[in-house]
Amino acid sequence: MSAWIEMIPDEKASDELTQVLNVVKTPHGTVDNVMRVHSLKPSTMKGHYLLYKSVLHDDQNFIPTWFQETIGSYVSILNNCEYSFTNHWKNAKHLIDDENKSIQIESALKNKKIDKYFSGKELTLLNYAKKLTLSPDKMIKSDVSKLKNLGFTDGEILEANQIICYFNYVNRIINGLGVTTKGDTVGYYK
Repeated sequence: MSAWIEMIPDEKASDELTQVLNVVKTPHGTVDNVMRVHSLKPSTMKGHYLLYKSVLHDDQNFIPTWFQETIGSYVSILNNCEYSFTNHWKNAKHLIDDENKSIQIESALKNKKIDKYFSGKELTLLNYAKKLTLSPDKMIKSDVSKLKNLGFTDGEILEANQIICYFNYVNRIINGLGVTTKGDTVGYYK
């Protein structure tokens, strides 16, 4: 466990915290530091987890899971959040399941030259993610209109917006509290 604030280990957890820790365990059976950093305030841990699951792991999502993880990885790169990038890019690679494609996408994301790999709807959505992340005060109606004109439904736009906003939220928790992957099992998938 590693962060700039105290993180309560399982053996010192109150009954309330123990209940929440049991809910937020990963498929690996562990609690990631991004969740454990909330251990002094179990209610925010629970809220964070519910938001995470509704944004990235909802069976009703429209956007393909690999691209959800790619959006999150790109936002994390833009925010210089190594923790989120490390975890979510590992998830994206697993879901892409093509080493050559993964290398090309990772290069485009890390070099911030997304047009070297993406085009059309995906490129426009990643550009929306970039603007919303780096210049949220500059967002205008035409940013959404561009997505609609390419065939995105309002539901898809809302879903993308929530993914982008979630990663901006979590990147700021991680960077603001010095959370590292030390002791974590990196990646969601076994």
